[in-house]
Formats: sequence, structure tokens, C-alpha cells
Amino acid sequence: MARRAAGCWLLCAAAALAACARGDPAGRSRSCGEVRQTYGAKGFSLSDVPQAEISGEHLRICPQGYTCCTSEMEENLANRSRAELETALRDSTRALQTMLAAQLRGIDDHFQSLLNDSERVLQDAFPGAFGDLYTQNTRVFRDLYAELRLYYRGANLHLEETLAEFWARLLERLFRQLHPQLQLPDEYLDCLGKQADTLRPFGEAPRELRLRATRAFVAARAFVQGLGVAGDVVRKVAQVPLGPECSRAVMKLVYCAHCLGVPGARPCPDYCRNVLKGCLANQADLDAEWRNLLDSMVLITDKFWGPSGAESVIGSVHTWLAEAIGTLQDNRDALTAKVIQGCGNPRVNPQGSGPEEKRRRGKLALQEKPPTGTLEKLVSEAKAQLRDVQDFWTSLPGTLCSEKMAVSSASDDRCWNGLAKGRYLPEVMGDGLANQINNPEVEVDITKPDMTIRQQIMQLKIMTNRLRGAHSGNDVDFQDASDEGSGSGSGGGCLDDVCGRRVGRKSSSSHTPSTHALPGLSEREGQKASAASLPQPRALLLLLLLTLVLAAARPRWR
Repeated sequence: MARRAAGCWLLCAAAALAACARGDPAGRSRSCGEVRQTYGAKGFSLSDVPQAEISGEHLRICPQGYTCCTSEMEENLANRSRAELETALRDSTRALQTMLAAQLRGIDDHFQSLLNDSERVLQDAFPGAFGDLYTQNTRVFRDLYAELRLYYRGANLHLEETLAEFWARLLERLFRQLHPQLQLPDEYLDCLGKQADTLRPFGEAPRELRLRATRAFVAARAFVQGLGVAGDVVRKVAQVPLGPECSRAVMKLVYCAHCLGVPGARPCPDYCRNVLKGCLANQADLDAEWRNLLDSMVLITDKFWGPSGAESVIGSVHTWLAEAIGTLQDNRDALTAKVIQGCGNPRVNPQGSGPEEKRRRGKLALQEKPPTGTLEKLVSEAKAQLRDVQDFWTSLPGTLCSEKMAVSSASDDRCWNGLAKGRYLPEVMGDGLANQINNPEVEVDITKPDMTIRQQIMQLKIMTNRLRGAHSGNDVDFQDASDEGSGSGSGGGCLDDVCGRRVGRKSSSSHTPSTHALPGLSEREGQKASAASLPQPRALLLLLLLTLVLAAARPRWR
């Protein structure tokens, strides 16, 4: 009897030790009730869930041991965990997209309203002040404002050429009107145009408008383009799918504790960060160029203020037009004498009316509208929000862990460390792809960066260089924005075969130039135009290489 009792004690002790080793020190088969609740809450069938723990040799993701998960449950939960992380990622990026879109709409609406108000003043005041000189040329003025809008919205127009074309066209028409008694064939008007720089028929107005408008419009459109590009980059990066190794790691992080009978254990914070730093390693590589872009956008807002700032200039285009027409009227006789001296005495038009009587024109009183403070408020808010999201991509793993993953409040012995309920010991990895080479939770191939994200890094770099050029007053075509060594002046150093065909002289507003960034367009229009205008991946890489080669080979003029 004693021998039988001893044998029984040994067997019982061995069973207890085995039970303890598999996490069941009581030696009992534990209920899977909590796992059933979690699994059912996800919309899965409870028939998949065993009533009590089973041996876990079938597990392919979670640590093998006694478990409440079947193979089908593990696969379903793995897919669910990946979908939940992708949803959390989209939610975080959607909030950023919404903020950028709201900034773009507010600032873009303000700049467009400034230009609309300027044209409205012109339409209301010019007929009474200038009579036929305006009313018979309304199309010329309307075309100018149309082309200014196209330029602001990103059209591939050369603004200085557009303004030069406007003044040349206006001079021809006004000179004819002021001299109806003369025959003025095209050859004579061509001679007039060639002497315009010397004669300066409109006084200083064309030069002042050119200097101020180019810088003002460049700064305004570069800023709104920057907001558009930033939002587009966020949208495309949010669509990058998670890889299979990330899916396995997220499943282990989120649901393996349930499968192994400790559903109340929340992930250790550092464990969660390592998992998401591995999953979002490519996204973190956006950080440097993302910061550069936002810094450049904040910097260029300095160009919005003052007499030559975007707010003042865009809303005052009509004042330079009024000054120009007034100067032409006041100096008509002296101008005519100089034209005859340089181009010859034109023939009298036998069917024309006599010389127009010199009428005293009414004084055009254009009151300067003081800034309303609207733009200042919009820009102040934008700058604060842009600074707040500078570290968005590197802070994303920590943000998702704290807000979406329900991590433990501290790295202690009660959190889930991926194997059991206990302390998490590995160090937290750095940010970016290169720092994941020794990530203990996610197997990351650092030699294979995600190409979609690399393309977006390129877009950020191109837009940043465009903003830097705009800050210096240079209008660099969007495709050529990566060439930091381009020449001075508007569009200097940009080859036509690289930048695309420019709108030639004698062009009309019926021509629809291509657009780059898309301020003011509806979301659907913006997506279509952006897809058509932004360089495609292979073309983008070739374009960057070409511009770098051209920049290296091009002589620098001092």
C-alpha cells in the first residue's frame, strides 16, 4: 500500500510540474470564456473557439503552448489585427490630411478673393475714368486676370512673358484708339513695340507691376502648392500596405495574449514601439524631407507682408493698370512725336475720324484697402499647426501605441511582452529603415525600401526646392525645382525640353496650360489634374538624374 501511494505521489508531482511548465500551475484545463467574448465581439463564429485550452503545436505566430486559439482563429485574428492597424494608421493620417486641406482652402480662398476684388474694382471704376479706352478693351484686361489666375493655380506660364505680352497688346490697341485719323499697319505697330522699352509709354507701372507681381504670385502659389503636395504625400503614404512580417508581429502584439490565456495583459509600451517602428520604418524615412518642406513653408510666409508682399500686391493689380493708362493719356502728344521720329510719319486715314479732342480725364480715386487681418490670422494658425506636425512620421509609432493599442501604463511585470506576462527587456530601436537591422520583433529587410514612399520623399524634396527658389523670388518650373543651381530671374536656367513647353508670345487665354499643384480646385479635379501633372515614378527618377546632370554641366554666370 505504501509503495502504491508513493507511486501515485510521483505521478501527481510530475503532472503538476508539466502543468506548471505550460502555464497552468493548478494542473487544470482553464476555460476559454474571455477569449470567446473577444473573438465573438470581432464578428467571428464562436464555434471556432474551444471550450478549454488545447495543446498549441499548431500555432504559427503565437508562442506554442496551451492555447484557446485554433489555427483558423489565429489566422482570423492575424488578419483582423493587420486591418485594425491599417485603420488606425488611416485615421491618424486622415486627421493630418484634413488639417492641411483646411489650411489650403482658407489661404487659397483669401488669395483668390484678393484678385477677384481687384478685377471688380477695375470693372466698376475704369469705365467712368477712361471711357472707350477701357470699354473697347475689356477683353484685354479680362484676359490678363484670367492668366494671373491660371498662373496662381499652377499653370506652366512664364509670368514675366505674360505681363510683357499684355502691355504690348494694350499699347497697340490704345495707340490706335488715340490716333483714329492715322493709318497704323501692323509693321508700324511692330516698330512701336520695339521702341516701347525706350519710350516707356506707360511710365514706371509695367516695371513696378512686373517686379512686385512676380515675387508676390510666386510666393503665394508656392505656399498653397506646398500644402497641396504635403496633403497628397500623406494620402499616398497612408495607402501603403503593411508587409507580412509586420502582420505577424502585430498579431503577436495584440492577440497572442488572448490565445495563451492572459487576455487581461496589455502590451508593454516598449514592445509596442519596437513592433510599430519596424512596421512603419519606411514611413519614418519621410521625416527629414517632411521637416524641410514644413520649414520652407513657414519661411516663405515672410513674403506675404509689406508693400511688396503677396497680400498687398495681388489685391492691387488694378492700381498699376490705372496708373499706366493715365500716364499714356497725359503724355500722348510727346509719345506720338517720339514714335513718328523713330518709325516715320504714318499716312493719314481718309476714312478715319479727326484727332480725338484732348479731354481732361476724371481723376481715378482708388483707395487702398487696409489689410483685414484675415490672412495674418490664417497664416498664424497654419504656422502653428505645421510646427505641431513636424515630427508626425517619427512620432507615429508612439502615437498609435498610446492611442490605439491600449498598451500598459508602465513597463512592469504585468504587461504582455510577446511571450508571457512579464517585463520587456530589449531596447527600443531608432527611427527609420536603417535602424531596424536588429529589431527583435519585426524582420525588416533594410535593403528593400518601399518605392512608393521613396517617390513621395522625392516629391517632398522637389517641392522644398521650389519653395526655397520662391523665397528668393525665383519662379522655377515645378519639374525643374530639384535643380538648386538654376540661374537667376524668373524661371532662369530651366531648359524648355525639361520644363515643358512654355506659353509663347501672342498666346491667348483660350490656351489651357498644364498645371502642377492645384490650389482652389475641387477634390476630384485636384486628384485628376495632380495625377496628370506630377511626374510618374520612372519618369521622376529619370527627370531628377537629368536635371542633376544638366546642373553639373551648365556654366554658372556671375
